Amino acid sequence: MRSVGVEEELLLVDQESGEPTALSQAVLAMASRDGDPDDAFEAELHRQQLEFATSPQEDMSALAREIVRWREAAAQHAETLGAAVVALATSPLPVNPTIGTGPRYQWLEEQFGLTTQEQLTCGCHVHVFVESDEEGVAVLNRIRPWLSALLALSANSPFWQGRNSDYHSYRSRVWGRWPSAGPVELFDDAAAYHEQTRAMVATGALLDKGMVYFDARLSDTYPTVEVRIADVCLEPSMTVLLAMLVRGLVETAAREWRAGEAPVPHSVALLRLASWRAARSGLADELVDPLRMEPAPARSVVEALFAHVRPALEDTGDLETARSLLDRVLRDGNGARVQRAVFERDGNLREVVDECVRRTARGV
Repeated sequence: MRSVGVEEELLLVDQESGEPTALSQAVLAMASRDGDPDDAFEAELHRQQLEFATSPQEDMSALAREIVRWREAAAQHAETLGAAVVALATSPLPVNPTIGTGPRYQWLEEQFGLTTQEQLTCGCHVHVFVESDEEGVAVLNRIRPWLSALLALSANSPFWQGRNSDYHSYRSRVWGRWPSAGPVELFDDAAAYHEQTRAMVATGALLDKGMVYFDARLSDTYPTVEVRIADVCLEPSMTVLLAMLVRGLVETAAREWRAGEAPVPHSVALLRLASWRAARSGLADELVDPLRMEPAPARSVVEALFAHVRPALEDTGDLETARSLLDRVLRDGNGARVQRAVFERDGNLREVVDECVRRTARGV
């Protein structure tokens, strides 16, 4: 069974105002003092956010427990400092982000200016084990059409700088300003993939391979495919569902490759349009059908994704839980729907943040 690991980026917000607060270094110091593993938490581009990473897990129950554990630990450290953590992909309230002090972050600010300043966004990255770079590139080729459905499911960023963005995932639109972000073309083999990333860095526009911000890529650190398209999910249950679906996609794609099935040859232009539609509509309106590239109801697209990975979910024992979690999000909505519902009820973005703080550390 393939192991899965998750990286989640969280916002740090002031307990009184709900506005993002630049306390990441203080929270990291608290975590170190309290004996958390050195690699559990790390700083991100802006000092108003914090990232944690789980260990690789084959069992999804163990992954769920670890996600909740690190969310709760981050919340406890932040609370000591008069702050809270919240799994929001963008801040509903206005914010003037503070860029970290490390040389990498300073280089980004010098090179990309306002693009760097405005990148206070939080994503969820899912790593799934692959046996080789060849298998990994074959997987990347075959999961491309399905990634926009994952974005629609995870959408959790309808507000930007105190305003309704009219998107369900505005984070993905902000993230797309990086020149190396988004979908990519098909690769003939692993050598072609590595040559592409080498050539991208050689332009001088990117600092290193870590800036190859494809929607899905080979990890430069672990033997994994890293799917990076999703917003950070409001509740841990949604993160677990995302991890199940991504593992199912990777396993399904690897089986297709071994069976000699060719990948769907959609152009990058079409994939970009599908991602835009997923960001705009979330689960509330039409998406782009992953195979036909035509408008289709969001539910039918999500159900097509589930049907596509169903055999893999059955083999890992995840089918029943994944079906239950998917039914829940289709019934109750994702993070974007929750945020909008609270705002429609209370007319107050501060209440949106409060509700999302409460939901962030829920159990699974």
